[in-house]
Amino acid sequence: MFATASYFFIVFFKTWSYIECNPSPLGDVVVDRYYTPKDCPREVKSGDQVRYHYNVTFLDGKIFDSSLKRGAPTVGLIGEGKLLAGLDKGIRGMCVNERRKVTVPPHLAYGSDGAGDVVPPDTTLVFDLQLLDLWNQADLVLTRTISTPLDCKRSVVRTDFVRYHFNGTLLDGTPFSSSYTRRQTHDSLVGEGWLIKGLDEGLLGMCVGEIRNIIIPPFKAYGEKGYGNDVPSQASLVFDILLVDLHNPKDDITVENQVLPESCTRKSVAGDYVRYHYNGTFLNGVTFDTSYQRNSTYNTYIGMGYVISGMDKGLQGVCVGERRRIIMPPHLAYGEQGAGQDIPGSAALVFDIHVIDFHNPKDLVEIQVTHKPEVCNETSEVDDLIYYHYNCSLLDGELLFSSSDYDNLQDTVLGADKVIDGLDEGLRGMCVGERRVVIVPPHLAHGEKGATGVPGSAVLRFELELVDLEKGLPSGYLFVWVQESPPELFEAMDMNKNQEVPVEEFGEFIKLQVAEGKGRMKPGMDPEVVIADMFKNQDRNKDGVITPDELKLKVEEDKERAMHEEL
Repeated sequence: MFATASYFFIVFFKTWSYIECNPSPLGDVVVDRYYTPKDCPREVKSGDQVRYHYNVTFLDGKIFDSSLKRGAPTVGLIGEGKLLAGLDKGIRGMCVNERRKVTVPPHLAYGSDGAGDVVPPDTTLVFDLQLLDLWNQADLVLTRTISTPLDCKRSVVRTDFVRYHFNGTLLDGTPFSSSYTRRQTHDSLVGEGWLIKGLDEGLLGMCVGEIRNIIIPPFKAYGEKGYGNDVPSQASLVFDILLVDLHNPKDDITVENQVLPESCTRKSVAGDYVRYHYNGTFLNGVTFDTSYQRNSTYNTYIGMGYVISGMDKGLQGVCVGERRRIIMPPHLAYGEQGAGQDIPGSAALVFDIHVIDFHNPKDLVEIQVTHKPEVCNETSEVDDLIYYHYNCSLLDGELLFSSSDYDNLQDTVLGADKVIDGLDEGLRGMCVGERRVVIVPPHLAHGEKGATGVPGSAVLRFELELVDLEKGLPSGYLFVWVQESPPELFEAMDMNKNQEVPVEEFGEFIKLQVAEGKGRMKPGMDPEVVIADMFKNQDRNKDGVITPDELKLKVEEDKERAMHEEL
């Protein structure tokens, strides 16, 4: 402003001072600092660029020019003869947001010539100034860390992708933008020209969770063009940045904080089915999901694309019981799109996982003998009635069931579909007194649905001890002779010799054979039910008694069946 007259005065005055009296024709400028901010980190000096508002009046208070009325502040260079000499002096030493009134005598304004029809000759001018901005071409981007996390394993470098929240203001405190009002982080590559130069520089070295104040001079911000209606021309910018997220497009998953079990006989591979608990957080520690809150593991096949790529990869090579932290960049998580309202786009994710168990659909029952007696004359097999102790737990050690919770021993007939298939298999071939650990995959246990007290797809661990067994009978038999049967079987059964054997007499005879060790009934069934079924088979005409002819016919049928079986 007023460049036509200013050059007349700048060369004559090298020093200046504040004075309180009214200016004489040859007096100096008078400065009234009627408002100074509490914080003044920097004052205007020669060589600085300033952006300011002004009202200029005559001594009678008449306004003849005003940047405020035009709605656009003025930019000027101090100490280079670009401004009126008195105005140049009056601005020096100002702080941003300071207001001062500067009275300029004629010889430091337009002198005896005046300025056309606007400013008469020998006129004193009064400038009411408000300093909005201040910078120097030698300025650097200024950064100041407000707070930083205790643990900072990685900081921003060029080519990193960052997500951050910010409040943006002009140097005088006027806000121009904020990610918080949009409820969305600003996401960008660093050092690739996506950002203004000052932010590209100011973000370098930041840690996730760090809060940093960045002051950017105009020539490293939006320069002369400004930015829309929010950032004026030649504006210094102030950003308060909170770094939320950080990754590099070349990043792979990172595994850390591993806690391994004492024993690990097997590690997961692609194609395995894994059950695990997890806490899911962002890099800044904010939780977005957790399986613990649902009190249910997350179950999935790995290496087959059922889960996000980073988890698919991070779950391979784990041990049962292992804990690990998996950090995955967004291109191995939910990418630029994010997931619903919980996971924003381009978010790096952190999963703290605890592997409960895993198995493969091809797994068989795993049997480990922990104790075997020295003498073992017979072993358990299909159709045997066995008595055993057991503890059933998950692979993480959680006890589900135990025979010690009951008054009687657990018993079952092997092969009779009385217990889960894997346990039935694990109980076969045992000696009385033998102890085993049996691992049963879910497809041989309770499957995907689980059972009361048993989670779906759970691998089960059984500690077994065989206490006793009763040898079973061949399939289809209810009774077999251990010794030779009586040569005259009907006469032996017909105790009262009346040529008829009712069910009571038949039952008494069978029980006697068992008691004397001459025969065995099918174990695991109620003896009365076995006797009733046997009698029903012998009573051919269903008249309630067995006669010699009925028994003879049945014996011949049994012999014929035995002969066919031998053939």
